[in-house]
Formats: sequence, structure tokens, C-alpha cells
Amino acid sequence: MKAWQQWLGLAARVGLGAAFLAAGAIKVTDLAASARAVNAYQLMPWEMAQFVGVVQPVLEIGVGLLLLAGLATRLAASLAALAMVAFIAGIASAWARGLSIDCGCFSRGGTLPVGQNPNYAWDIARDVALLALAIYLVVFPVTKYSLDRRMS
Repeated sequence: MKAWQQWLGLAARVGLGAAFLAAGAIKVTDLAASARAVNAYQLMPWEMAQFVGVVQPVLEIGVGLLLLAGLATRLAASLAALAMVAFIAGIASAWARGLSIDCGCFSRGGTLPVGQNPNYAWDIARDVALLALAIYLVVFPVTKYSLDRRMS
């Protein structure tokens, strides 16, 4: 592996890890709001939205920490990629159905007030970029300054 690929991997790992850690940290402080944000997508029953709303921030924090540490990088990046695909599909679904919601990606989310419009194109573009970082790390998990390197 070329040195520049390891540096690019480090940047991808830190960027994606920080994004997941920040998203989870925002939500974990108010799990009821997290459940309401999941419920706003209208894709599952309330009980399931409550479960997802509690589990999602914890998983985001876990994936973020693994990525920042460079531990189990391929696994963490794979989980991040799956999450990004689910987030993109959820946002696209909300957009296609004409819902007016805050995606809840880096906020507590939920239904937007009347007159406030969501920016779904931006949300999807950002998530596609994060998905690209995750895919890069699945393919090239060896990066500078990772615990994976020290353990191998």
C-alpha cells in the first residue's frame, strides 16, 4: 500500500469517525427526541422507532470510537456504510413522500415547523460523501496511526 493511501485512509477514518461520534453524541443526550426523529420518517411502528431511537446513537458512538482509534476498521467502516445506505434511503423516502422533517442526522430531528423546508438534497449529498469514505475504508482499512496496525 502506498504511503499516500494510508494518509488518505487516516483522513477518511478520522472524518467518518468524528461524524459518527458527533451524530451519536447529539442524540444520546435526549433519547426520547431521537425516537421521535426516527418516528417522523413514518417507516415503522412507534415501538420499533423507540427501539431504533435508543440503539442508533449508541451504535453511532461505538462506530465513531472504533474508527477514531483505528480498531476493527473494516468492520466499523462496513457498519458505517450500511448505516449510510439506510440513512440515504430514509431521507429519499421522506422526500419522495413529501414529508417535511429534519433528518435528525446531526440534530434531534423530527417534524419541521410550518414554513420551514428541509434540504434533502444537501442531506443526501453529505451522506453519499460519508458513504464514499466508508467504502474507501472497507477496501483499504490499513491507515496511519491505527490500533489495527499496532496489533498486526
